[in-house]
Amino acid sequence: MRGNLKYTRLDGRAMISQEEMRVLDRNCEFFGIPIQGLMENAGRAVAEAVLKKFNGRGKTVLVVCGTGNNGGDGLTAARYLKNDSKVIIVLARSAEKLATKQAKEAYSKVNGQVDIIEDPAGFEELLAGADLVVDALLGIGMRGEIQEPYASMIQKINSSGKPILSVDVPSGLGANVMVKPTATVALHDVKIGMTPENSGEIIVSDIGIPREINSRVGPGEFLYYPRKKEGSHKGDNGRLLVVGGGPFTGAPAFVGLAAYRIGVDVVHVATPALAYSIIASFSPNFIVHQLAGTRLLRADISQILEIASSMDAIVIGPGLGSTDSTLDAIRELVKAVHIPLVIDADAITAVSKDLNLLKGKKGVITPHAREFQTLSGERLSDDLAQRSEAVKAFAKRVGFTILLKGPTDVITDGERLKYNVTHNAGMTVGGTGDSLAGITGGLLAKHVRPFEAARIAAFTNGHAGNLAFKEKSYGMMTSDIIEKIPSVLIEFL
Repeated sequence: MRGNLKYTRLDGRAMISQEEMRVLDRNCEFFGIPIQGLMENAGRAVAEAVLKKFNGRGKTVLVVCGTGNNGGDGLTAARYLKNDSKVIIVLARSAEKLATKQAKEAYSKVNGQVDIIEDPAGFEELLAGADLVVDALLGIGMRGEIQEPYASMIQKINSSGKPILSVDVPSGLGANVMVKPTATVALHDVKIGMTPENSGEIIVSDIGIPREINSRVGPGEFLYYPRKKEGSHKGDNGRLLVVGGGPFTGAPAFVGLAAYRIGVDVVHVATPALAYSIIASFSPNFIVHQLAGTRLLRADISQILEIASSMDAIVIGPGLGSTDSTLDAIRELVKAVHIPLVIDADAITAVSKDLNLLKGKKGVITPHAREFQTLSGERLSDDLAQRSEAVKAFAKRVGFTILLKGPTDVITDGERLKYNVTHNAGMTVGGTGDSLAGITGGLLAKHVRPFEAARIAAFTNGHAGNLAFKEKSYGMMTSDIIEKIPSVLIEFL
């Protein structure tokens, strides 16, 4: 199933955004699908299009390459074409400036087998002598306005009057200057924004990305993580409020610690008087607010709302307990807040009684299978496909992202669907769900959209758990997982 594909083109097939394709490229490498192998398949597909679509056998083919993996695809295509066509490679910049390991390897494989011209002064003459131009200048990694020498090269390609075959996307797609190709070989799938008007005939090529990788979260999700900017001030990178505790004290502390470790600036915890001193003692990093009673009650709502007015997101539920008065207070709080929220633990039970509370709000709900049954009234199948469709339908119904915890985590916003398989058997220890809720809430506070926050959180929690398991084995605790979250950031940001 094409889980991350949301948009649809005219023939009814799904499309993928350039951003999601970058995510997928990175995840392929993490899960053991070599990018070099994908580049070989891409180059082969482009060469086949030259020969079949443009009758390129015996013709002069000018392959114009940039410095990234799009250029690497072009270099690989040139190698596959060299026995059938007269191939000339033009590099936009010198070979020393090739920017990726894969592009450098593609260059080394073709160097000496075809003519390669670096930084050409006579580009227009080369264009005049060509029968066909292969555009491998800028792929999906292009951002912002087109810089030199690319802008001039694109203008000259367009003015040449030659047939043009673009690799993956027309170079400059969506920018101020873009190639206007006769055809485009779309690698893996059509990218959002491509149309016959701007891309010519679109030829979709399967380059060997397995279906299961297409729907799996991994380190590529960190492309959605907002890095802290130089010169930012306290609070600019997220203020999170955790409403939890009372009968249980560890859960809200785990949530707050995980939020800090994912990179928020400030964590406030609002908790009943019974738990106040205990939670405050967990870490001096918390700003802890004492509520009036021994459990969360309706009388506490006005105080919580005052605190929430300066927050970016809120996590509701961990450790609150499930007395009728507390569940009633949770419902009142959910109804009243207007910032992104994570609904976890006892808050799931509370909102299950009135799903209308969720209308007009946004955030993430983090149930396991039994909590999902309480929430939706539907018992989930053990079959992953059936389970996924049920969760997806419910997410669409309530307008929230659902992060269903299980042997395979199911993440859906009702339109898109992703899976997380990164975890280990040791993560049955109590508190791992609190860590997950804290990471999710922290990302929401950093203004990551709910679906992307859930994706990053699921992978981060799982990978941190795997790092902790390597050191602690089955003696691992949730605090060990939380302490490994920065290691995940160091590894993948």
